[in-house]
Amino acid sequence: MMNRCTSHLLILIGAAALAVPLVAQEGETPEPGAVAEPVPAQQQVSEAAPVAEQAPSLEQAYQREFAFLQGQKRDLERRLAEFEQSSEADRQALEADIRMLERRVVELTSRGDRLDEQVFESERSVEAARDNVNLLANTFLQAEATIDGWQAPALESDEVPRPDDIAAMFETALGELDRRGAVRRVDGEFFLADGARVNGEIIHVGRIASYGFSERGAGALAPAGEGELKLWNEESAEAARALAAGQLVSPLPIFIFETLSAEVEKKGAKGVFETIADGGVIGWIIFFLGLLAAALVILRAVFLGRAGASTGRILDDISDHVRRGDREAALSVLKKRQGATARVVAAALRNLDRDREHLEDIVSESILHESGHLNRFGAFIMVIAAVAPLLGLLGTVTGMISTFDVITEFGTGDPKLLSGGISIALVTTELGLIVAIPTLLLGNLLSSWAERIKDDMEKAALRVTNQYAEARPVADKGEA
Repeated sequence: MMNRCTSHLLILIGAAALAVPLVAQEGETPEPGAVAEPVPAQQQVSEAAPVAEQAPSLEQAYQREFAFLQGQKRDLERRLAEFEQSSEADRQALEADIRMLERRVVELTSRGDRLDEQVFESERSVEAARDNVNLLANTFLQAEATIDGWQAPALESDEVPRPDDIAAMFETALGELDRRGAVRRVDGEFFLADGARVNGEIIHVGRIASYGFSERGAGALAPAGEGELKLWNEESAEAARALAAGQLVSPLPIFIFETLSAEVEKKGAKGVFETIADGGVIGWIIFFLGLLAAALVILRAVFLGRAGASTGRILDDISDHVRRGDREAALSVLKKRQGATARVVAAALRNLDRDREHLEDIVSESILHESGHLNRFGAFIMVIAAVAPLLGLLGTVTGMISTFDVITEFGTGDPKLLSGGISIALVTTELGLIVAIPTLLLGNLLSSWAERIKDDMEKAALRVTNQYAEARPVADKGEA
């Protein structure tokens, strides 16, 4: 940049030096029309002397100006070098500051991550501690409900039970377990199978089973609801009497129960409609599809039976007439017959005089016409066989969704709440397979039967055609 400025200054100074003589020369130019007067020699010498003196002074001015510019150039170069040095020092200082700040950022980021992990672990610890407190509080509530005569201490929200209360609870629970695990004999009341209440002796096997003995009946006891017991069956009467007499019976028939608050009822064998009802709406849909499939299978079997009835007898009845060439008699016999075979053979007899290819086309057309009746309901039966297991799968998905909804709302504590969805899931699959398997088998069998009838019709038409072709030369010879 300094070199460029110096070059511009030198150019300007040179231009100014060239311009001064020209201006002086222009000032001395004579006006037009003026007459030049002769200049004396002495005056010319005296004027030339200042000019000679003026030329060295201009060169000196140039040199002084150049020296001045050289000094400015050196000063600017010095200042530029100082500026570059200071800039380099500042740049290095800034880079050092940047590296230090980057290290600081990394350290702070690592520290922040560690703090986040500590906060997360602290939250997990607090949540686990809260869950443990809730679990311990629920344990106290369950102990109060299950341990007779024990009352849980009153706890505020998120209050941790005291160690003394926990020790007292477990000590009481162990004593309750010992008491409930013992076999006790007490006098009490229970219901007989006919509903009569009797007094007798009750043998409690812990809190899971009981036996009753009285003069009117004895046997294993089952919960009757509201803390009452009832006679379960008469088969355990001998075992109850033996236990009352202090004797051990092996094997020992026993009825194990969970609680006396809910009555236990005997469940009889489920019928067909009860099983279908367990499958819900989809179960009934599959059932009605099964009924429809059964009806269609029966109808199609009837149609096929009529279509393929007595093919052999039809051929035997018309064979003699065809061999004699009496087509009218053969047609009159076929009119008395019913079935697809009779109609196809009749179409062949009416066109026996045509050429062989044309006759085959007529027979094929007649068989295609009868195929619509032979294939009736076949496709719909196969559709039902394919849809039934899919409906069973739909019922399975629906039942599982219902089960998960119950689990989400009530949990898994009561299996009876889950039985509804599980029943839908399993029963619908069972019903779908029950409908699909026989429907598929019967549908394929009926389709094979229809194909066999078509083959029989084609064979019957071909046999009649051959018999008539064999009979024609004989008839022609007889006429000759």
